[in-house]
Amino acid sequence: MSASIVHRRGVKFCRYLSHRSIHTTPVKSKAVILGVYKEKDADPEFTIASTVFNEKFGGELEAKLKIAPNSFKAGGCRVLMGLDKEYDAVALVCLGKKDTSYDSLEVLDSRKENVRKAVAAGISKLQSLDVKEVEVDPCGDPEAAAEGSYLKMYSYDELKAKDKRKLPMELTCYLTDKSNASAKSSWKQGQVQAEGQNLARKLMEMPSNKLTPRIFASIAQEKLQNLGNTEIIVRDQKWAEDQNMGAFLCVSKGSQEPLVFLEVSYQGAGKEDLPVAIVGKGVTFDSGGISIKPSASMDEMRADMGGAACTLGAIYAAAKLRLPINIKGFMPLCENMPSGTAVKPGDVVTAMNGKTIQVDNTDAEGRLILADALCYAETFQPKAILDMATLTGAIDVALGAGAAAVFTNSSVLWSSLEKAGSRTGDRVWRMPLWDCYTKQITESQLADLNNISGGRSAGACTAAAFLKEFVKNEHWAHLDIAGVMKNKSEISYLNKGMAGRPTRTIIEFLRNLKI
Repeated sequence: MSASIVHRRGVKFCRYLSHRSIHTTPVKSKAVILGVYKEKDADPEFTIASTVFNEKFGGELEAKLKIAPNSFKAGGCRVLMGLDKEYDAVALVCLGKKDTSYDSLEVLDSRKENVRKAVAAGISKLQSLDVKEVEVDPCGDPEAAAEGSYLKMYSYDELKAKDKRKLPMELTCYLTDKSNASAKSSWKQGQVQAEGQNLARKLMEMPSNKLTPRIFASIAQEKLQNLGNTEIIVRDQKWAEDQNMGAFLCVSKGSQEPLVFLEVSYQGAGKEDLPVAIVGKGVTFDSGGISIKPSASMDEMRADMGGAACTLGAIYAAAKLRLPINIKGFMPLCENMPSGTAVKPGDVVTAMNGKTIQVDNTDAEGRLILADALCYAETFQPKAILDMATLTGAIDVALGAGAAAVFTNSSVLWSSLEKAGSRTGDRVWRMPLWDCYTKQITESQLADLNNISGGRSAGACTAAAFLKEFVKNEHWAHLDIAGVMKNKSEISYLNKGMAGRPTRTIIEFLRNLKI
């Protein structure tokens, strides 16, 4: 069996070849994705949905899979045309082994990840055929199936000509009389979690002239204002000055774009319940300032507000899912630009908590704006503080796109984050937060702290040690997400571009956190 796409007079056709007949059918508008478990050299096993479909057609699906069975592997997809009057295309996706579960070596729920990958392969195939409506087999895990579907379907192409944009598809969960009663609600949960990550992806991908600090704040207002139990407060430079946020203010000095300190609240629990604070780095463009970056790949620094984007995406999903938790989000937003007014190497500034900082590298600006944001977050006496930032190139060297780094003073937070990452497939890895790194940033000639250490070694660790100087909370975690900022081909259910990671892990963390 084989399938191929041909073009005739500008119309896309799919040709399905079998040992019995040849069909050449124009692609229409509706399709279904069905899951199949398949181990090497073993007969296929069908999910509940694909079993029903197979029985409906007298074993037709099973017969098709017996043709070149070894070519049907985990994460693969076969598209059958003309099989059913209701569906113009039937996409069979391979889920791999049926009995997979938690893999302790990979720190991963392999079953969930296999569902995401397989369903995404089907979405990709059907998207290339311009299918308009797709029903997706929950494959035993509707939440993961929805995540794989909506994450794969998304791409940021709204600035392209209309004929170059991917056409949207209407996705629904394929339910049968034998489907689990909770499938529909689990699908919706996965959809919202994917929407949160896709919001972060969009913000990270937007050009910096289309996403200034003020535009970021307006998008936050637009996304959250109708969800209920949310409050958005947009702070300006005068407010930051009144708060004595000298570290945040110094970074924004070189830009003509006004800074914004965005404060977002979600109340899903009682007023007496202390909030979880999430702080996100929001540098909407990072040139490096006077310590200017090399020109190569500088365009990607439009995504240096990834921490703020993931913060907003997580709070958006939490509010939409009505999670029973209170959250306070803090996003210091600004540009880091070189100009006659920009902060200079060797300048000394004073943070909100009164500590002085010698700024020896203006490209180490993220830790400066986070310092003041962390101090402000402390004033709400949260039960935990989490910060996220595309902070160091050093963590990209250490971990690449495999995992976001976690530096934490709390075993409770670490355990919750690790478990959340294993479920979402967006993993985290614990890094050391030791005194030897603190010593490297407290050895400053002119001030209490230096914003860089004396050498190149352990750059991510010394950056985390710097942030620790502005935190008193016994449950604090810093996530350095620079390595997971973008996706090349590492995650098959994400297209190439900014990744919005680890938004879904934070949502899962918030759902199950117990302190």
